[in-house]
Amino acid sequence: MSGVLWSLLGVLAGAFIAIQAPVNAQLARGLGVPVAAAAISFLAGAIVLGVVTFLTTRSQGLVIDWRAPAPWLFVTGGALGSVYVVSAVLLTPRIGTAALMAFLVAGQLLAGMLLDRAGYLGVAVRELSMGRIVGALLLLAGAMMIRIY
Repeated sequence: MSGVLWSLLGVLAGAFIAIQAPVNAQLARGLGVPVAAAAISFLAGAIVLGVVTFLTTRSQGLVIDWRAPAPWLFVTGGALGSVYVVSAVLLTPRIGTAALMAFLVAGQLLAGMLLDRAGYLGVAVRELSMGRIVGALLLLAGAMMIRIY
């Protein structure tokens, strides 16, 4: 049963990404500066995550060692996320939410396949099979069809 719940959480998170893009695009339209909208979005997310972190660590009796060293690679997640948010703010009004989501999923799939193939960042190595390659090409073709038609 927990596998189903985790899968549903993934679907819900994907839906939130689809909703976030036009919300941030509207914010950018209102502010007149797309990068400012992305910054405000990140600030709001940082505040929410800070509150959730505080509440969960307190309730579980955990203490975070903020002085613990972290390799530079592990703190780049926010920078990568900022590229997504700024791109979504810029692209949503230009290509639409459905096309944006299609291209995002295609990009995620291609990057995921490369990460899997290389075993990068500790992920299990998975070979590039013909089925995976054809599936990725079909997804790219579908993304193009959503954008063009």
